[in-house]
Amino acid sequence: MTDIRNRRWLVFALLVALLVTIAACGGNAQNNVVDEGANVEENVGNNTETADEPVEEEVAEEEVGTDAGLESDAAEVKSEFFSQEQYDRSLRQLELQASDEIDTTIGEGLWEQVLEPEWVDTSEYAKEGPYTFCFSNAGVNNPWRVVGYTTMQAEVDLHPEIEEFIHVDAEGSDEKQISDIADLVASGNCDVLIVSPNTTAALTPAVEQACEELPVVVFDRGVFTDCPVSFVQPIGGYAFGHAGAEFIAENCGDDCKVLALRILPGVDVLEERWAAAKIVFEEAGNIDVIGVEFGDGDNAKVKSIVNDYLDRFGEIDAIWMDAGATAVAALEAFEDRGLDYPIMVGEDQQDFLVKWQEEGISGIAPTFPTYQWRTPIIAGMRILQGEQVPNVWRLPQFPVTQETLDQYVQPNMPPLHYAMCGCEGMPDFPERWGGQ
Repeated sequence: MTDIRNRRWLVFALLVALLVTIAACGGNAQNNVVDEGANVEENVGNNTETADEPVEEEVAEEEVGTDAGLESDAAEVKSEFFSQEQYDRSLRQLELQASDEIDTTIGEGLWEQVLEPEWVDTSEYAKEGPYTFCFSNAGVNNPWRVVGYTTMQAEVDLHPEIEEFIHVDAEGSDEKQISDIADLVASGNCDVLIVSPNTTAALTPAVEQACEELPVVVFDRGVFTDCPVSFVQPIGGYAFGHAGAEFIAENCGDDCKVLALRILPGVDVLEERWAAAKIVFEEAGNIDVIGVEFGDGDNAKVKSIVNDYLDRFGEIDAIWMDAGATAVAALEAFEDRGLDYPIMVGEDQQDFLVKWQEEGISGIAPTFPTYQWRTPIIAGMRILQGEQVPNVWRLPQFPVTQETLDQYVQPNMPPLHYAMCGCEGMPDFPERWGGQ
């Protein structure tokens, strides 16, 4: 198995930006659509439906203050990243997964299931094995992507028909990834090409050119083209933001003081998460958003922000986050003052899940599940064997709730391990993922 790796860590600022773009990355686009997080579904992260035009303008920072960003009409609630069609689709698919209306034709694993599939005939790509799978990766530069890539490698090992797995790490560079894809295609060695785009618009031409030569599967983040045979992605950013905001609105009392902690402005997936949350808060009637602050994914900065708001307002009833990597740092500000914990929106990172369980916090962990890294390998195998695949492989996206928390807390795993990896039953778990 060939693994072309170069895991040099980027400077902190880039690391943070990329962490945001995926986490939880994740990433939405729809096949060829920027959907939420991957440029982003999380946006494009992953894709199908009608593609939106690339966004060129950056979203202005929210004005901080009482009901910041919520005092206007519905139009103001929406940012330039917002798509009513995609938002409505996300809510519809959340309802479908809640009612178990999920297609399990391919398998029962969450990484095999699909919502509202449109099936594609792949008989033209059928060929005898063994196969060479090529993977152009945006990067392995944050914990979410490390867990995901480890899971993908484990999925490859489950398919003896895959003789060679060639992985090329773009290290967060559009230019390098464009070159990587061109080199992979030109080599003539790839039977199928899997792409996790670094950004949506920049990688679109490279993906389109690759589609002319071989079958392509895009996942995590999307591109502005429908040429890939399949686009893999969970429901996306709107679902993430909606889940956390809805939990707060339903579990907080009247005049609920909410602090919204974000990472960076202008990142599609995060803007979609916040757009969904704002809509929920606006409609709830009991929410007082006392501030919207950007913490840059920095634990110390987030803790300082929370302390500042506690000084100014005396109390915070709930904290909503567009990515939960700094959730524990936010909670430590309350611990230091001997205050009760707020209602907390985190993520499926082990450090938060463990604290949630140990301290009895009222919380929820929306997810952009890392089990999605298994699906492109499964899609590639089905394509090369001439079996149908969904044009947009829309995976279910369940949050971790109080009712399901115990099954996801894994004290034997590293603090930065993501619980929704779908890897627990795979060979060499937990050691391969850094567990004991």
